[in-house]
Amino acid sequence: MYFRITPGGVELVDPGDVRAFHVVVTEGATEGELADTVRRTGLGELSDDGEHVLVRVDAVRRLAAGRVGPGWEDDLAGMLGYARSKGWLSDDGTAVRAHVERA
Repeated sequence: MYFRITPGGVELVDPGDVRAFHVVVTEGATEGELADTVRRTGLGELSDDGEHVLVRVDAVRRLAAGRVGPGWEDDLAGMLGYARSKGWLSDDGTAVRAHVERA
């Protein structure tokens, strides 16, 4: 799954694929526009360096609701466990780091 961020908002693409977790930003979006969209949509927060979005786990679930199968929660838990092992999960487990790719 990945998140496509446009001036209009955030779209979760391919929510069933928990192995491809990143954020794609439309060309020309400024760091300020990206930070604003991420906050306004409830996706999370932009990191200080602008290279990552700290994606809220509850936002992942909200955006995937009704679009994934019954085993998806187990897949998500596995992905979050892997993220924790790499230091990509917040200490409280509520957000996971996603790399920002500019389209």
